[in-house]
Amino acid sequence: MSLRVLVVDDQSVVRAGFAAVIDDEPDLTVVGEAGDGAAAVALAERLAPDVVVMDVRMPGLDGIAATRILTGRQDPPRVLVLTTFDLDAYVFDALRAGASGFLLKDVQAAELLNGIRVVAAGESVLAPSATRRLIGHYAAAGHVPRAGRDAGILDLLTERERSVLTLVASGLNNAEIAGELGITVGTVKSHVNALLRKLELRDRVQATILAYDLGLARANPPGAHG
Repeated sequence: MSLRVLVVDDQSVVRAGFAAVIDDEPDLTVVGEAGDGAAAVALAERLAPDVVVMDVRMPGLDGIAATRILTGRQDPPRVLVLTTFDLDAYVFDALRAGASGFLLKDVQAAELLNGIRVVAAGESVLAPSATRRLIGHYAAAGHVPRAGRDAGILDLLTERERSVLTLVASGLNNAEIAGELGITVGTVKSHVNALLRKLELRDRVQATILAYDLGLARANPPGAHG
């Protein structure tokens, strides 16, 4: 069966372009388009998409608020945010609201299509280069840990799992983490799965947010480039 996709963007030309690319794939079907968050919420209720491709800055109900509503529902769709670098702060808020990841609006078609399939499968999409730019932005802005997050939760992790969490939050993929720590990619995957389970986190996006909240994220991790 095809994955059902809802495309949300306030610019009709952009929206139509993304919809055309997505709908051209045999395993993807665009079930609807919306020009603002309110319409997206209403359509998602009626059409039950698997994935919502969500713009951030829109009139009325914006993408962040719409994402929070959608992901708070029973059996929610996965939300993939598309944005530009100058909306970094909005993206981070969207991830907090429950989005499964983000890509840039100038993304290549193949990357967009892969991102939809990945989030539909229950994983997260955080393009490493974009993640590092986002991390750099927050470091430069003097991001501070959020109140209400108990650092004691990290006691649930082994020392190695804590190291892996820090590197995940720094934007490294599994292969890069393996190289940094001198372990296999399979071992990295095991550590990531273990820390997500122990911390009761959905995916790498939530792990990254938690690491920021607890002051673990590093702006320039070893091995990071771009």
